[in-house]
Amino acid sequence: MTRKVSSILLAALLAMIVVTAACGSKQSTETAPATPAATSAQAQPVDAATAATITGTVKLDGAAPKGRRLRMDADPVCVAAHKEAVNDEDVVVGQGNALANVVVFVKSGLENRAFDPPQEPVVLDQKGCQYVPHVVAVMVNQKLEIRNNDTTTHNIHPMPANNREWNRSQPPGSTPIEDSYAREEVAIPVKCNVHPWMKSYIAVIKNPYHAVTGTNGSFELKNLPPGDYTIEAWHEKLGTSEQKITVGPKETKAIEFLFKAQS
Repeated sequence: MTRKVSSILLAALLAMIVVTAACGSKQSTETAPATPAATSAQAQPVDAATAATITGTVKLDGAAPKGRRLRMDADPVCVAAHKEAVNDEDVVVGQGNALANVVVFVKSGLENRAFDPPQEPVVLDQKGCQYVPHVVAVMVNQKLEIRNNDTTTHNIHPMPANNREWNRSQPPGSTPIEDSYAREEVAIPVKCNVHPWMKSYIAVIKNPYHAVTGTNGSFELKNLPPGDYTIEAWHEKLGTSEQKITVGPKETKAIEFLFKAQS
């Protein structure tokens, strides 16, 4: 009799273990999908029906400095490419003290979103022994295409602090050099080891909301989801400036950045 009772108790205990394990397995299965759902929400595209726009201008407060003449005598090809003297592009000012070569971008406010890099590359050219344009902006992991339109050899040398450094020679007529950057960095200085006066900057930004001002100093950040943002403006010589702004659905707001001229 005792042996029979023991067998019954053992069977009951085994049944409880099986049921408990099954319940635990079911609970794990039901809660697992939470992570994929969050990832999907982060990659959700911006709703065009509610998208907002931030526009603005960047200006220099004070007198524009005189440009410094670039000495290209070391390479006859570079000298022959210019009929007149060429000045540096450290501070380029247009009409009304509009400031060029300023990178304006969304610094914060998009942390809960993810964006795919554009398919088309950003082009950095070499013409007349100068980088053209002087400042470019790319998104993280977006392709950068570097071309040589001169009849002399250049040596492109980006010098990042937060990305991989490289240094490559590019003879005339060679195929473009392609590269991309995995981490945000504003901005990476670029030099040419053959022609020391050549200088450029690559701003690497983790979202598609960025612009580089031309000589009219204007910028536009469009197709933004409504929200609260910190907008930063970066200049190679004059530093950075930030502004906080809130935009509602389908709203367009304008801001202005003013950089103090250096004495």
